[in-house]
Amino acid sequence: MKKYLLFTPGPVNVAENVRRAICKDDICHRESDFDYLLQRIETKLLKLFAIKNTADYRAVVITGSGTAANESMLSSVVGHKRILILSNGEFGERLYNISKVHNKNTFRLEFGWGEDFDLEKIQAYLQTHEIDIVAMVHHETSSGMLNPLEKIGTLCKKNRAMFIVDCVSSAGAEMIDMEKCHIAFCSSSSSKAICSYSGLSFVIGKTNEFDRLRELPVKTTYLNLYKFYEFIKDYSQTPNTPAVHLFYALEQALDNIFNMGIAHHYAVLKDKARILRDGMSHLGLTFLVDEKDMCSVLTTVHLPSHIDVTLFRQKLRDKSIIIYEGKGRFKNKVFQVGNIGELSYADIQFFLDSLENILHSFEKVKVKIIPFTRSLKSMVVYVNGGTESGDLATAS
Repeated sequence: MKKYLLFTPGPVNVAENVRRAICKDDICHRESDFDYLLQRIETKLLKLFAIKNTADYRAVVITGSGTAANESMLSSVVGHKRILILSNGEFGERLYNISKVHNKNTFRLEFGWGEDFDLEKIQAYLQTHEIDIVAMVHHETSSGMLNPLEKIGTLCKKNRAMFIVDCVSSAGAEMIDMEKCHIAFCSSSSSKAICSYSGLSFVIGKTNEFDRLRELPVKTTYLNLYKFYEFIKDYSQTPNTPAVHLFYALEQALDNIFNMGIAHHYAVLKDKARILRDGMSHLGLTFLVDEKDMCSVLTTVHLPSHIDVTLFRQKLRDKSIIIYEGKGRFKNKVFQVGNIGELSYADIQFFLDSLENILHSFEKVKVKIIPFTRSLKSMVVYVNGGTESGDLATAS
C-alpha cells in the first residue's frame, strides 16, 4: 500500500513505536492492567500541560474524537446557566451549535473568520450581560489562527465567568498554562500534535469543578463528564468500554514527546512551520493570517485564482502528499499545510519541491473553447502545455 505524507492538522503519520504499541497484548478494561495504564496516561497528560499543582486537576480520557470531548464539556458544565461562545471560525461555530443542543441559554459573540478577537468588545459584552461561562477555541483550525488564552482568561476572571477551552489542535504544540490562564476545563485529542491515532480525546479540569458537576442536571449518558470523573477517581477506569489499544498508542506518543523533551518538541514544530512558510513565501504564495497569529502546526495559504483546488490536490496526491482544502467560507479560496506527526525535514523539502513544480505546471495551462452540442453550446477546457491530451482542470 502506498504511504501518504499527511501534511494535515490530523490525523497524522505516527511513529513506528506508536504503530507497534497498538498491537500489544489484549487486556480487560476492568482489570488492574488497564487501571495502571489509565493512571499513567492521566499523570502524563497533566505533565504535558505543565500542571504544577497536580492534586488540583484531573484528566479523563474518552473514546471518541475531539468533538466528543467538546460535547462532553458543553453538555455537562453549563446546567441552567448562561454560556457565551466566542467564535471566529468553523470550530467556534461548532462549539456554538453543540451548546445550543444542550443548553437553552447559549449566546454567541461572532467575529469574522480569521479575524482577531476584539478584547474591548468581549469586555463590553461581559459587562452588559449576565454570563456564567465563556467558551472558545484556542487554535481555530479553519484559519490557522491562535486565539489568545491568557487575555481572554483574564477577562473571564475579572467578570467572574468560568473559562472552558477547545485545545483539540493546539495541545502538544503550544504551551497551555491552565493555572495562569484561569481555565476550568479544556479538551483535546490524541491524533493531532500529540501524534497518536485518532479515536481518543480527553478533558482536563480542576478537581473542585469536576466535583461540582455532580449537582448539575444530566443531559447525556455516554458523554456525561461527571461520570468519567467519578470512574477515574473511584476505580481508575472509564464508565464504558474503552478502545484499549488506542490507550497504549496514546501513552507511547506521550512518551515520545517526553523523551524528546517538551520544550524541544515545541521548538521542532515551530522550526518545521518556519521552513514551510519561508519556502511557500519564496514561491510567491501568501497566507490568510499574519505569521505572528499562527499556531505552530498549520499554515493556511491563499489559493492562486487561476488554480482549481481539486486538480491541485490531486497533483499533490499523485506524489503521495495529502493537504487540506479550505472549509466553509474559505472553500476554494485557500489550502492548508500541516507540519505535525512523523514528517521529516526531507519530507518537508520534498513537499516544497513538489509544490514548486505543480505551481509551474498551472502557469502553462491555457484556455480553449470547444464547441459541444446544441443544448450545451460550448465547454471551457483547461489544457496543460497547449495539447488537448493535457490535464482537465474544469469544464463549464
